[in-house]
Amino acid sequence: MASPTTNDLAFTSGYSDVNGLKMYYEIYGDGKPLVLIHGGGSTIQSNWGKVIPLFARTRKVIAMELQAHGRTNDRGKESTFEQDADDVATLLKNLNIAKADILGFSNGGTTALQIAIRHPQLVNKLILASALTKRNGVPGWFWEFMQNASLENMPAQLKEAYLRVSPSQEGLHIMHDRDAKRMVNFKDIPDESIASIKAPTLIINGDKDVITVEHALEIHRQIPNSELAIIPGGHGEYIGEITTINPSFKESELVVPLIEKFLDKK
Repeated sequence: MASPTTNDLAFTSGYSDVNGLKMYYEIYGDGKPLVLIHGGGSTIQSNWGKVIPLFARTRKVIAMELQAHGRTNDRGKESTFEQDADDVATLLKNLNIAKADILGFSNGGTTALQIAIRHPQLVNKLILASALTKRNGVPGWFWEFMQNASLENMPAQLKEAYLRVSPSQEGLHIMHDRDAKRMVNFKDIPDESIASIKAPTLIINGDKDVITVEHALEIHRQIPNSELAIIPGGHGEYIGEITTINPSFKESELVVPLIEKFLDKK
């Protein structure tokens, strides 16, 4: 039996005026709000397509596309995690959402962390999935790879997902270059900022992730009210991110029940 996809669900979508952007968003389901923040080079569907139908059974799911990603335009300035955090905060204000659970994956996890630091009043519970806070949180080869990143080496699934919703080669190039430059210039997030997070936090990492297990453990030790889950598999495999899908994919291996248990905990 085929897994449900976002194409099978009723949802509302639109564009919101956000700090110089026309930010694209989608809303699925009803219930307590859960905000999904995608990783670098992604769209809503390429990052979250497998889990939105599951979360939307019990929650109002709000997903957006950040600057230069998917259907959201580029503001003509370099991307930063701090600006992305402010953009998500503005979107939630525009949607009249005063407080939400926030789930971010990869770059989106770092953005979610910045939301908890810069806009703590917005965060009910925080889920950091394969998030990076320090340069030493990834193997040394990663930085050389980013230094030499080219559009030709970008995963085909991500390029196809972008062009499916925004058929512009120029836009694809801008998105790639913004993301690559941001990572090349990545600076460690201060320990005191991480330790200031008060929201209950779940940290998720793959045991074969780009982000090291040791780094996930370090974040867990820095955030006072946090839990840590190390899941078998690679970067994004546990949420069904598009580049990880293979013929042996099973919906039962996704971490949705783990996340729902954390969110429902009193």
